[in-house]
Amino acid sequence: MAINQYGQTVGEPLAQWHALPRPQEVKLTGKFCRLAMLDVERDFAALFAAYQLAPDGRDWTYLMRERPDSPQELRAHLENLQANPALVNLVVFDLATDMPVGTVAFMRIEEASGVLEIGHVCWSPLMQQRSCATEAIYLMLRHTFDELGYRRCEWKCDSLNAPSRQAAQRFGFQYEGRFLQALVTKGRNRDTDWFAMIDQNWPQMRSAFEGWLADENFGTDGQQIQRLQAFMP
Repeated sequence: MAINQYGQTVGEPLAQWHALPRPQEVKLTGKFCRLAMLDVERDFAALFAAYQLAPDGRDWTYLMRERPDSPQELRAHLENLQANPALVNLVVFDLATDMPVGTVAFMRIEEASGVLEIGHVCWSPLMQQRSCATEAIYLMLRHTFDELGYRRCEWKCDSLNAPSRQAAQRFGFQYEGRFLQALVTKGRNRDTDWFAMIDQNWPQMRSAFEGWLADENFGTDGQQIQRLQAFMP
């Protein structure tokens, strides 16, 4: 703790701190997937086909809109995301097929403080409970902390969205609290749960992800031998 000239406790000084670059023209490649900037015309038809593999629209319940009913409706939705200057929209491609299988974004980017959020996560059934879903988040975290030098990465979700809450904790984000009546979405109240990872904890999380991604943790069939949790501190 630091003490100022009035004898008050204040935050530790960050003498070398400076504003950081915003994520842009992001290209990230891993073992199972790659992430590239959203190109609506290139991606919308394949993404629509991937999302339609789900038997119903329950994967969209906690998102800001319901599942699009047509390729044109999805294209309009993606165009709206693309037009939002606060978002850096990414598409996840499965390296086995080089087809788009989901979307995600960097958002709430605060360059001056080195804080951003991973959000607008919309995985198709081709990603859910697959290795590429975990690796996509790892690649984004690595870009956030190691390449951009950010201090904090956030994850927020509807407090009733149990799969998102579980995913955040599985990825190593720490629960920070619940913001009551934070939003109105689809005519419903939304309480928002906040999770975060900070740069001080990232080296341990990175080691866990890299241990999980190691070749020896995957069989000849490409299936994991141990879950990510087995490598977490």
